[in-house]
Amino acid sequence: MKNRRQFFPIFILLSVLWGCVSENEVAPPEPVGPVPSERQLAWHDLQYYAFIHFNMNTFTNMEWGTGAESPEQFDPKELDTRQWARVAKEAGMRGIILTAKHHDGFCLWPTETTEHSVKNSSWKNGEGDVVKELAEACKEYGLKFGIYLSPWDRNNEHYGDPEYVAIFHEQLRELLTNYGPVFEVWFDGANGGSGYYGGTNETRKIDNKTYYEWDKTNAIVRELQPDAVIFSDGGPDVRWVGTEEGWADETNWSIMRRDEISPGWERYVELRSGHEDGTHWLPAEVNTSIRPGWYYHPGEDHQVKSLARLVQTYYESIGRNANFLLNLPVDDRGLIHEKDASQLMALREQIDKDFADELAHGKEVTAGNVRGESSKFAADNVNDQDPKTYWATDDDVHSSTITIGFDKPTEVNRILLQEYIQLGQRVKRFKVQAEVEGKWNMIDEQTTIGYKRILRFGTVKATKIKVSVLDAKAALAISNIELYKAPNLLVEPEFQRNRDGFVELKVPEDDLEMYYSLDGSEPKKDSDNSVKYKDAFLMEQPGTLRAIAIDPESGDQSSELQKHLDIPKKNWKILQVSSGSEKSELMLDGDPSTYWISEQEVTNPQEILIDLGEVYDLEGFTYWPNQDRYPKGIVTHYEFLAGTSKEGLNTVASGEFGNVVNNRIEQKVEFKKISARYIKFMAFKTQDEGHQASIAELHVITN
Repeated sequence: MKNRRQFFPIFILLSVLWGCVSENEVAPPEPVGPVPSERQLAWHDLQYYAFIHFNMNTFTNMEWGTGAESPEQFDPKELDTRQWARVAKEAGMRGIILTAKHHDGFCLWPTETTEHSVKNSSWKNGEGDVVKELAEACKEYGLKFGIYLSPWDRNNEHYGDPEYVAIFHEQLRELLTNYGPVFEVWFDGANGGSGYYGGTNETRKIDNKTYYEWDKTNAIVRELQPDAVIFSDGGPDVRWVGTEEGWADETNWSIMRRDEISPGWERYVELRSGHEDGTHWLPAEVNTSIRPGWYYHPGEDHQVKSLARLVQTYYESIGRNANFLLNLPVDDRGLIHEKDASQLMALREQIDKDFADELAHGKEVTAGNVRGESSKFAADNVNDQDPKTYWATDDDVHSSTITIGFDKPTEVNRILLQEYIQLGQRVKRFKVQAEVEGKWNMIDEQTTIGYKRILRFGTVKATKIKVSVLDAKAALAISNIELYKAPNLLVEPEFQRNRDGFVELKVPEDDLEMYYSLDGSEPKKDSDNSVKYKDAFLMEQPGTLRAIAIDPESGDQSSELQKHLDIPKKNWKILQVSSGSEKSELMLDGDPSTYWISEQEVTNPQEILIDLGEVYDLEGFTYWPNQDRYPKGIVTHYEFLAGTSKEGLNTVASGEFGNVVNNRIEQKVEFKKISARYIKFMAFKTQDEGHQASIAELHVITN
């Protein structure tokens, strides 16, 4: 008994101390709705990676091959997958997904399932394996490797029967067994239709919900590559964003009612924003191409996306709670084209500048509510640069504020926010304010955050930045807030001149100044010959437009726009057009993205007769071909007539626009000077030798 009395007080003391610790231990918020798996969390962290469309279509100049192509047509004489990996790595990408087989059925690896593969190609005498070479290059450069395998196969004679499904599954097994770790398996939503199908050349329809035995397909991926996410319209791990134009909606939930979705889903618009009441974690991937097409076409060498457009896509994908999958169409040499590579590096350089200096780290943070007043969920978790920590509120607090203060007024124009998505996506609505000279100014009000949300806004010189969550599904869980002062995006001005002769200049940043000259002199900020651009201006006479953009803060200057502009078309009248007259004015509107096209049943030659309004000394003409992704009616053979009267027209030029189909830039034809008021353009032959002709812009050269 004596010994028991000696130990009893110690037992009581330990119990009391343990009780105090337990009472002070604050539990984290309970998960809300669906939460991401480990493989999905790893995918979120990748953010930016490359799509490579390179296959038989590269050599047939098509987007969708028929399946009737000969394997011998595949012959990339300079193929270098290490160049692909090096470019992707230097561009800041973290992986590459390869089109191992597209809809035409041609396989980039020596598969045992079909003869329609590289093993029967001219490339490396049939001994090559593009999949293997790229997998090894990705490993060398520290990139993740992914696979695109088209379920549709326009070559295979068994497509539409159960036998083909077994072939498709075996192809998937080969790809996931023989080439090392795979981070993403990509399935297209295009399924069934016309094709070669072993020579039958017919249309075959399938039920894309059941035909491929998706449960078994997904099980193969889980068995062989358990860490890989599966992409399709409805996942099961990653969803299409519902557009190929390069953006997600501002409201973007990472959750969806997944069981409603199937390949080719008719309600695909909902994929852009997700479902607030989603049943599964199904985040969006923004896939778009650096060119109009997914495959390489020489005619699109002048249509590589501008730096301004690529930067916009970055902010409207990664900045809107999605991953950014940017397609690089490898050319017929087997290389990423130098123009594409140059734009990728320009994007990397600009994004690096935008996020070079993080301003919030280490600054004082205060919050309207902290969960259980515990340091574990303190406000300063949002700027400690540790993704494992987060600021959380009490269970009954679904709206609150968090404020970051600066030691002195600081310029800010970017805010990056992240939720702790391991507990689900919660925020439904929030706003951002800046304290400037003692007053709170509204910056923006938005909806979802998710894994990452980035807002751009005009530069403010703030003493504090406040984020107010106005509505959420449950207690808040914010893991990261970053602030930046990004420089202005300084690019060469773009211009457009309308039919009346008014010229409009554009740059992507409101803070930039533009200066231009019309007399051929160099545009400068402080020059009597230069004008500061304020609004569209009239340019009635031929001349050379030269323009620059200047960042007034840094003094940096863009590259120069230089373009000779001829007479305006204000007084031009179309007197005769073979057909399609209701859209004929589009060939004179000054915009190469619009076009006139004749009716199909009209036979060549197509004729357009125009009255210029007065007599000019003409020295040539220009023709802009159709700029559509799938152009029709590009004129290859022409005749051009001119004269002072409609009845007295003479042929002044005729011939062929050399390589116009593959090089769809403005075509310029010069001829001996002639005085003329009337011109006639005749299209004798078009790209497909059909009976449709199209003109995006038609103009004359006067000096």
